[in-house]
Amino acid sequence: MKVELTLAAADMVGESVVWDELHGRLVWIDILGRRVHALQPRTGKHQIWPLTNRPTSLGLRRDGGAILADQHDLSFWEWEGEPVKLCPVEPELPLNRLNEGAVGPDGCYWVGSMLNNLGDDGSPREISEAAGRIYRYTPDGQISRVTKDIFGITNTLVWPSPDRLITADTLANTIYAYPVGPEGQLGQREVFCHGLARGLPDGSCLDREGFLWTARVAGGACLARTAPDGQLDRLVELPCSWPTSVTFGGPNLDHLYVTSARFTMSAAHLAAHPEEGGLFSLRPGVKGLPTHRFG
Repeated sequence: MKVELTLAAADMVGESVVWDELHGRLVWIDILGRRVHALQPRTGKHQIWPLTNRPTSLGLRRDGGAILADQHDLSFWEWEGEPVKLCPVEPELPLNRLNEGAVGPDGCYWVGSMLNNLGDDGSPREISEAAGRIYRYTPDGQISRVTKDIFGITNTLVWPSPDRLITADTLANTIYAYPVGPEGQLGQREVFCHGLARGLPDGSCLDREGFLWTARVAGGACLARTAPDGQLDRLVELPCSWPTSVTFGGPNLDHLYVTSARFTMSAAHLAAHPEEGGLFSLRPGVKGLPTHRFG
């Protein structure tokens, strides 16, 4: 399967890619680069917005704006200037930071946390314990923790149906499934898939056949397509070591777009592999699902 370098973005930690069908563009963030990207694949138009704080995830709103998480807060953002703060998340846990975030089919913003692994200068910090949690922020401004389970690194937030959530713990190399209650509370989790010996699970998306596509970070250099019963369907090799997030895009939602990272890589490795941190694309032969919007 042919994989192309769509944009040599050179992101330190590219993440949270989504397809904005209203503008025919991909939107994603670079956590350590403190910036948001937008790219129209058809025209090649590329925009970058620098931010003061480190963005960690992004979702689209029904009114055309964005909802943005940084290390500690949720904000609204209007594609210019600085985000407008909505609320802190986990103010009682100052050593944590936010990580994965996505809008659910309920129109709420779901966001996970982890022990902060980033120094003030962008250097890596050791994750000494599992400290991550998952939260749900509603359009009327209420935030609540949705499960008592603790995660090493929260990643992957996708919904095969409104009453089922698929989420990952990257450090545990495990993807879980949860039943979702009417008020967003999660029930007893079960293992969806575990132990693939190619990197670790990061961001994911679903195709129209109900299969899960997961970026295998930390040297995995591939996408894993997993069947609805948790069985591995295929691996797609990628020309980047650390793929981070994935989404379907394009007018027909028939392209897969993959962000990547160059965090912790040596200068020698980057000189030999300048495509690390780029945005990649492929046509997998299946189509994706529309992006959920907040509100």
